[in-house]
Amino acid sequence: MRNLLWIGSPFFCGELRHCGWANVAQHNFEEARVFCWEELVHIAGFTPDVLVVADKSRPPFVLGVENFPCLTVFYSVDSHIHSWQPRYAQAFDVCLFSLLDHRERFVTPTLPPERVFWSPPFAKSSDRPDDARPKIWDCLFVGTVNDNTPRRAAFLRALGKQLPGLHCTRGDYRELYPRGRVVLNYAEHGDLNFRVFEAMGCGACLVTPRVRHGLTRLFVDGEHLVGYVPDDVDDALRRIDFLLKNPDIVRHIGAAALEKIDAAHRARHRARNFTDFLRDVRMRDSGSLVAARCASAGVLRETYLKLVYLLWAYDVTHPPLKEAYLAAARGHFGPAGF
Repeated sequence: MRNLLWIGSPFFCGELRHCGWANVAQHNFEEARVFCWEELVHIAGFTPDVLVVADKSRPPFVLGVENFPCLTVFYSVDSHIHSWQPRYAQAFDVCLFSLLDHRERFVTPTLPPERVFWSPPFAKSSDRPDDARPKIWDCLFVGTVNDNTPRRAAFLRALGKQLPGLHCTRGDYRELYPRGRVVLNYAEHGDLNFRVFEAMGCGACLVTPRVRHGLTRLFVDGEHLVGYVPDDVDDALRRIDFLLKNPDIVRHIGAAALEKIDAAHRARHRARNFTDFLRDVRMRDSGSLVAARCASAGVLRETYLKLVYLLWAYDVTHPPLKEAYLAAARGHFGPAGF
């Protein structure tokens, strides 16, 4: 494996260049469109040995992957809001997934457990403490609060009534987190979200709901972060109040969080783990995996993909996308007039 093309959200792609790959091409996009094999090769500027299709929290944007002549990887992050992703993943050779408790949604006889790899969220290398910034808010939440996040909005509204020092805002969290004495997280869908790792990577003392999906495998409550019962305003308030009255504990937890992130949970760690995992897959496979998938492409399409494509063809309003999904359901792929 020498040449890798990554399409979709960048995630840890930038760090792969330090993991022994000869060529790494990355392509992100914002327009509503889909890609076929010929377009991807043109974008990369080479024929990839590995293709990674990374979650953008939008409809499937690579079609015909069941026929692709290289090792294929689907990277799922938002399986908590996109129930179609486990079906789509069956057309790939390997699946990375972010939410640990969703492993069984992806594992099938087609995609066995040794090719389904847990890759949790992470902090970027640019997520760092900034001790020069003064603390101006007792408790800080950074993120979207609107009609699309009704549970979050209700929780923060109820908490704010009892915690005058709560400040909710949007913006560059790297500039904002250092200004909060305590940083608050909320998980709208009970997911282990990136905010956990970003806040800890900035050296913050994080107060976060005790979600599942591997949180307690990765961190120790009371040492690396402080957990509260999900949606329990009174429980969150008690813990925030305790921390605000004990600044030494706040500093200790923030330092322990940063140390833990630096040791195992930055983008470079995910890139190295991913690369090592793919090498293990290749060593076990000896080249037969891609051939076997291509030979069963029609079955994969009929069993797993056709329903996904037909549902999206019904749901989308952009005519070229609708045409592309209908064609893909019939096994026809190619540029769709975008």
